[in-house]
Amino acid sequence: MSSQRVTEGCLICAKHRGSGPLVGPVVFADDLVVVSHQPGSVLGHLFVETRRHVATLDSLTVAEAEAVARAARLVAVGLRAELDPEFVFSAVVGRVVAHFHQHVFVRHQGTPETLAWHEDWAEAPTGDVGAFSAILSGYF
Repeated sequence: MSSQRVTEGCLICAKHRGSGPLVGPVVFADDLVVVSHQPGSVLGHLFVETRRHVATLDSLTVAEAEAVARAARLVAVGLRAELDPEFVFSAVVGRVVAHFHQHVFVRHQGTPETLAWHEDWAEAPTGDVGAFSAILSGYF
């Protein structure tokens, strides 16, 4: 990790060190990206984050952008196979944490049409996200 810049005060850098409120089960990690499941018990919301502290998509190196794209695709394949969702979405949104992170998340079968694509469904499937993350790691 010597070539990676860690920024004090960044919630995602803290997460990569294993501390803070964002820590969730890791699905995959290498020198460029970390893929983890959102903490909690609702299955199917993951994050693809760069190891390096960089804020925006256009600031990624070519290698980082390729690693992010590969990881997002592989986790989407795993989500489709394991949860059989209506949709698998991917989004780079939000400005609260200035560390690149891409959301990859599902819209579960049966989600009411009245809920927007990004809204959580109270009746979404739940389970052990650690065990589910271990299953998803097999797709990498």
